[in-house]
Amino acid sequence: MTARLVVFDAYGTLLDVDGAARAAAAEPGGEALARLWAPLASDWRRKQLEYTWLRTLMGAYADFDVVTADALDWAMEAHGLADVGLRDRLLALYRVLPAYGEARGVLEALKGAGIGRAILSNGSPGMLQAAVEAAGIAGSFDAVISVEAVGRYKPVRAVYDLVGAETGVAAGDVLFVSANGWDAAGAAAYGFRTLWVNRTAAPVERLPGRPAHVAADLTPVPELATQ
Repeated sequence: MTARLVVFDAYGTLLDVDGAARAAAAEPGGEALARLWAPLASDWRRKQLEYTWLRTLMGAYADFDVVTADALDWAMEAHGLADVGLRDRLLALYRVLPAYGEARGVLEALKGAGIGRAILSNGSPGMLQAAVEAAGIAGSFDAVISVEAVGRYKPVRAVYDLVGAETGVAAGDVLFVSANGWDAAGAAAYGFRTLWVNRTAAPVERLPGRPAHVAADLTPVPELATQ
């Protein structure tokens, strides 16, 4: 059955979360990151996600800007980096992450097929607006939905409830797309038909809910949306 709406996660799915550290390492003065950018980016992302889950469990919500900065501080200390200028530059670059190469074509194909497109993200509204504009995909969505509306992070069910509340589309008419295995599991358990974009060939998460589809990138989305 053709989906009425395709809902994308943003960070790691449409936007390359390694892009900030990679770009900083390539800039003049970025020599300190030449050998560290990849593990730094990995630790930054891991801590960012951990802090969203832990803050939700603790009932201590802070917006994604704060979580992202806290995670970077941890990662920089772990790698022996204490450069305030570098910290500021990495945070600035995180607000303008590049989109994955196939993202624009996929969004254009969905639009051409008359299928709705939305983002559901942990990102704060300001972060998301800056990100989609910088990536050149700002006009590609019917809705850009932030968890800030409920003050909790994925995979809490109240976050997935926002899709229906904001768009009026029932869960059974949604194809949900995420590169985060735990998010794909949460969305599947919620009742969305789900595509896990498994860019790293990782094992399927042992969690309630399993993705209906798995792909290496976003390319199959338009075809899957019409099945």
